[in-house]
Amino acid sequence: MAHTSAHVAHTLTTHITEVFGLMGNGNAYFLDALLTSTSANYTPVRHEAGAVVAADAHFRTSGRIAAATTTYGAGFTNTLTALAEAAQANVPLVLVVGDEPTSGPRPWDVDQIAMASAVGVRTYTVGRVDAAAATVTAIEHALTYRVPVVLAIPYDVATIDIGTIPEVPGPAGAAPLAPDSEFAQVSLDRLAEELSAAKRPLLLAGRGAWLAGATTELGELAAATGALTATTALGRNLFPESEFDLGVAGGFGAPAAMERIRQADVAVVFGASLNQFTMRFGELFHPSTSVWQVDTDDRATNSRVGGFIRSDARLAAGQLVSRLRTCAPEPDSRGSGPWRETVDTAADRAYEAGTEFASDGRLDPRAAAARLGELLPSDRVVVSDGGHFIAWANMFWEPSAPDRMAMVGTAFQSIGLGWHSVAGAARANQDSTIVLTTGDGGGAMALSDLDTAIRSAAGRGIAVVFNDAAYGAEVNLYGLKGLDKTPMLIDEIDFAALGTAAGGQGVVVRTLADLDAVDEWNATPVEDRRFLVLDLRISPDVIAPYQEEVIRVNS
Repeated sequence: MAHTSAHVAHTLTTHITEVFGLMGNGNAYFLDALLTSTSANYTPVRHEAGAVVAADAHFRTSGRIAAATTTYGAGFTNTLTALAEAAQANVPLVLVVGDEPTSGPRPWDVDQIAMASAVGVRTYTVGRVDAAAATVTAIEHALTYRVPVVLAIPYDVATIDIGTIPEVPGPAGAAPLAPDSEFAQVSLDRLAEELSAAKRPLLLAGRGAWLAGATTELGELAAATGALTATTALGRNLFPESEFDLGVAGGFGAPAAMERIRQADVAVVFGASLNQFTMRFGELFHPSTSVWQVDTDDRATNSRVGGFIRSDARLAAGQLVSRLRTCAPEPDSRGSGPWRETVDTAADRAYEAGTEFASDGRLDPRAAAARLGELLPSDRVVVSDGGHFIAWANMFWEPSAPDRMAMVGTAFQSIGLGWHSVAGAARANQDSTIVLTTGDGGGAMALSDLDTAIRSAAGRGIAVVFNDAAYGAEVNLYGLKGLDKTPMLIDEIDFAALGTAAGGQGVVVRTLADLDAVDEWNATPVEDRRFLVLDLRISPDVIAPYQEEVIRVNS
């Protein structure tokens, strides 16, 4: 015989092995059952938002769903920003929470279902007879629709003995969306004809293509068409032949690579939403470029798209390859050969790294990031907070695959989720170095889970704090417009001292030579070294290229 919370814990951990949380009245019995009678791994965090962010980062860096848990009321409301981020980013996770009694709310209860719904998240409430079934349904919903869900345990139901825990089938996996409709088949025929005739074809892929497992098929399609390739920031190095890849498209892209993309006559976009940043606010493609999009959404996600095919990226790419094999162009029809063989993509991908110091005498963040790109371990997973600084990691720290860099916060335009994400990435990638990149604004906001990051990653963790004593994005956008900068500035925080106090090794970095500490850290056995916190005292005067685009659009 077992109580309701045990039914939830046992059923959940049949399908999910990692749980991140903070205990309170509403989830105490759930956590007790989880820890005493299941084999799940539980990582405690210090802030409820951190539980959701860690579960989010776990999925982004592994593709495996995780769970979070908090209490009701204030514990739940603390998760809302993190839940909104996961919903915006289409990240599946399950948040197990306490909730008001079935007899009605108490003075400290809030309408959690309405609050979750307001940020796009569905709630499943367990009852006296369906706790296990509701748990499986919640997991299935999260995986099918790639969204976070809330699984609520009413306070007066949590400890009711409801009998033996049943075996519930599922969750069922969703089948890939095939382009089977007549419209999709005709559209694939048209697209294959355009690609066959194209002189400068381009393939652009995003995180959706990675989740679909489309790497092999997209590589075959690129080879069959002679196309150059590019990815969104969330799809980095998805294509197998890097020598034909222009890198990341959009505001993080190298100037020469972005000019090359504008030369394409046909561009096909797989599994990418084409948001304003990827599209460079409408200027990514030349007006004459024929733009197609392949996506599981029910419509094109940008007005620039001229042809849309609703399909799983892998299946559509495979069908295009089959069609192209039957309508291959004559060897001389492309002139001097496939476009991609005439382009020096390495030169196109190059960024301006600046000099060691900016005009104000502080470190140029580009030079520091470029040097770190040389020093950081190659087997690394980068997790990023939000803020102006996000450009530097995206420009100078090339990830080996899409799941080796996660930007938790950018979908919802949030900062202050960085330290929380380390625990999730560390549990998901237990043999890799976890690198956090954050700014001083977001870094200060998330300090509640500084010790969680240090504890969970230990000698496998590095934090790089781009410390310019300001909220850089606001200074660059509103300070340059003449607004009073006082609310945009931050007293310079000693993150190195904070890191040391929390059990890490803090290093203040004022020169490139100070980064030699990374070499020393690399040379030290993992078990003998501490989490490394690099406090980069950078210049606020160097504006990231993507920020310059934002300034231009908003000026």
